[in-house]
Amino acid sequence: MTQNPWTIVSEKNVYSNPWIALTEYDVINPNGGKGIYGKVHFKNIAIGVMVLDEAMNTYLVGQYRFTLNAYSWEMPEGGCPVGSSPLDSAKRELLEETGLMAEEWTELFQMHLSNSVSDELAIIYLARQLTQGTAAPEETEQLEVKKIPFAEMVKMVDDGRITDSMTVAAVYKVQLLLLQGKLN
Repeated sequence: MTQNPWTIVSEKNVYSNPWIALTEYDVINPNGGKGIYGKVHFKNIAIGVMVLDEAMNTYLVGQYRFTLNAYSWEMPEGGCPVGSSPLDSAKRELLEETGLMAEEWTELFQMHLSNSVSDELAIIYLARQLTQGTAAPEETEQLEVKKIPFAEMVKMVDDGRITDSMTVAAVYKVQLLLLQGKLN
């Protein structure tokens, strides 16, 4: 089904800041009932960078995530302002968070992160052929960076030590590509 079965009766902008906007809709649902629906609109594209060096090591970024009230290990991630180059944003985030620069970049996939309440789009890249530079995290970031074997990152996803959705999806995508012999 490609036709929208929802009818919007009215909409109200509830909240907005430089990163997100929240809109509440009065709707008629697909079965004809009246209701409300909230949508969080993201003003940036989410960017993730899975890093693999020649020895099949990867880099994790650890930080305390305010929204989770917990520490989180994940691949380097950040935002791309709409209208900017996602690849340039990925390169900036990788350098900013880890100090790494990559010669080889491949877009792995795009995904919607929570499509029941949000329109947030994520683009995930694979970065290879690395050189080390100097990290320069933003003032809101207190980061710890660690280099680990990719196989250990898979274990961290499998046992729940990594729960970030973009990282989980990227780990399984890279693992699949490795098993298919499409990466070496």
